[in-house]
Amino acid sequence: MTEIDDATRTELEAAVFRRLVAHLQTRTDVQNIDLMTMAGFCRNCLSNWLKDAADAKDLPMTKDESREAVYGMPFAEWKRLHQSEATPEQQAAFAKAAAEPH
Repeated sequence: MTEIDDATRTELEAAVFRRLVAHLQTRTDVQNIDLMTMAGFCRNCLSNWLKDAADAKDLPMTKDESREAVYGMPFAEWKRLHQSEATPEQQAAFAKAAAEPH
């Protein structure tokens, strides 16, 4: 990658984060357990990382606020509208992935 100043790098990284969040908001068919199994992170992880970043800067942000920023709506509403019960196959795949060294 060519040399990029820190401010520009931060702008690019922020744009990528916003694009990832927007993409996940449109892909409500993709369940968090599948993201965790395949990628090792999910929407909840992103919201936790957002809150961690706010905390590191001493900025007020609640867990509910960070989740709403990632989910695009209150978490309880997203769960009601889009989250299905994990199948036995999803649970087994998650357990297997969690047991593998990373």
